[in-house]
Amino acid sequence: MDPELESALFARIKRIPIVATLGLEIMRFGDGFCESRTPRSLKYDGVFESFHGGLLMTIADSTACFAILTRTGADTRLTTTDMNIRFLAPCLTDVTARAHVIKFGRTLCPVTVDLFDADGRRVAVAQVTYMLLNH
Repeated sequence: MDPELESALFARIKRIPIVATLGLEIMRFGDGFCESRTPRSLKYDGVFESFHGGLLMTIADSTACFAILTRTGADTRLTTTDMNIRFLAPCLTDVTARAHVIKFGRTLCPVTVDLFDADGRRVAVAQVTYMLLNH
């Protein structure tokens, strides 16, 4: 990846409040790809003492956005149009999200996101679609 783009992406992501709130960390970028890691904290647990599903969806949504920005540039305006998630197992550890752009359309960009626990077990799969607003 172009070092200038990568630097711009890190700068943009650093300004997003939920990233700091969750402690979400970007592990790597690629063309239409982003991998993030978020530490588990008991304050993020749901009713069954595992990583709250809504927060896992937030992590998937954010990581999907960052994967798209690798193609559009850091300052592109975009918004989520829809998302779904299938929970496969409780997440009792830090979570790693790997997002891949399925199709980079003129307006819509569907993204698939796999979420893994620290042992490499897939705990959820998500699909997120974004609309490009100024592209």
